[in-house]
Formats: sequence, C-alpha cells, structure tokens
Amino acid sequence: MSALGQGQRIDRWLWHARLVRTRDAAAALAGSGYVRVNGTRIRAPSRVVRSGDVITVALHRAVRVLKVRGFVDRRGKAGTGSVLYEDLTESTAGAARPSQLARQ
Repeated sequence: MSALGQGQRIDRWLWHARLVRTRDAAAALAGSGYVRVNGTRIRAPSRVVRSGDVITVALHRAVRVLKVRGFVDRRGKAGTGSVLYEDLTESTAGAARPSQLARQ
C-alpha cells in the first residue's frame, strides 16, 4: 500500500478497491451520482479522495459505506482490494430505521 499523501481520483480508487470491474465502469459510477464522499454526492470521476474519507456507494441494489484506508499505484489480485478500505456497512446494517422505531 502506497501513502500517496495527496489522495487519489475516486474512479481509480473504486477500480483499485475492486468495487467495479473496469476503470470505465468506475468513472461511469462516479459520474452518475451514485457515489457520495463524506455525505456529499459527487458527479465527477476526477474527485480526489483522501485517507479517512467515508465513501457511500449504491451498487448492485445495495448501499455500501466504506472508509478509505489507503491507496495503491496498481490494481492487484482479487484479495488485495479489501485492504484499501474498512467496510462500515455492517455496523450500520443492524441499526434500527426511524420507521421501525415508530412501529414499536
């Protein structure tokens, strides 16, 4: 894992983290508005992400919340993508929704 102190483009990071199969798909996903960085919807694949940023991605009929942990210069093997992020989705999945609280 490389430090890349200034960060990395969101499309490259999504591709290196193996959330999508191709860089073109990563750019299309970022440009479509289905990606948020620190709660703000982005529309440009050139948006720079930094270590510690929280990325929310709507992908494959699910929403994933990921915290950026690092960057790499090249895309690696299948198992290496997960070291670039911490998956926060599981911690938010068990939380009760406001509509569920109202029913109780």
